[in-house]
Amino acid sequence: MAKVTNAFDTYTATADREQLSDIIYNISPMQTPFLSSVGTSNVSNVVFDWQTESLPTPSSTGQLEGFELSRSASTATVRETNVCMISSRDATVTGSQEASDAAGKNSEMAHQLALMAKALKRDMEEALTQNIAKNAGAAGTVRQTRSLESWYQTNVNKASDGANGSASAARTNGTRRDLTEALLKDVQQQCFTSGAEPSILMCGPYNKSVISGFTGRSQARQFVDANTIEASVSIYSGDFGELQVVPSNRSREQAVHLLDPEFAGVAYLRNFETIDISTIGDAQTKMIVVEYGLEMKNEAAHGIIADVKVSSTDAG
Repeated sequence: MAKVTNAFDTYTATADREQLSDIIYNISPMQTPFLSSVGTSNVSNVVFDWQTESLPTPSSTGQLEGFELSRSASTATVRETNVCMISSRDATVTGSQEASDAAGKNSEMAHQLALMAKALKRDMEEALTQNIAKNAGAAGTVRQTRSLESWYQTNVNKASDGANGSASAARTNGTRRDLTEALLKDVQQQCFTSGAEPSILMCGPYNKSVISGFTGRSQARQFVDANTIEASVSIYSGDFGELQVVPSNRSREQAVHLLDPEFAGVAYLRNFETIDISTIGDAQTKMIVVEYGLEMKNEAAHGIIADVKVSSTDAG
């Protein structure tokens, strides 16, 4: 098709205004399922403590008629401890950029701070759910809160060469194996036996797809209507209760967690705070800082399937 003679086109034009959308697209994963589901508390020191307790072992033995009381030993509480760690993000914007008319933003600094706040929450989710031992820190050493995986002692299914963590050591990784429904049933039964009632099953994206393929379903894919096929599992209903299946981008893929949000929380020494950093030129810097720690109110309220494969090609 021929072009109209002497038609002025966009290739020749030099003054066309640019078309820049006012919508900013961001696909970075921002979900924080653990941080969003547990409670919060305020503490007044870098090191914070709490107490746990359990009932005496049940007894089916009765008493003689006219029995003489044999005094029972009292049940002492167990004192647990953790430390608060510091996380921060910052943004620096020049005076010229702040004064400019930026597409999709009323203020470049406000936009950057909003972005950094999301990044900071994601940092917290990562720190809270990893397999990291407590580090009390020193003048030249960063404090580290004892994270989720290192707490489990009671309701655990792990590889034979894996080992539970402690206050001073992360758990030892074992040879990874396939996640199966039998493993999940085992830990859920352990939880029931110890009196736990977890309601959330938190796992990585690969093992979320594995759970969706458990053979407990009559079919791996269910027809909802003519235009919809349901191929995922959002609720796992076992012999000992229902679990909401929640995928996580920040916890380790090789660990599947059974959680009771009532018995875990984030303890804040300093909640989110925006601090103006001294200006040394024609630019402004603001920092968002938070100081927090994991309060594992009772580790026996939760469970873990440890040492599971992280992909379909994982050789263990």
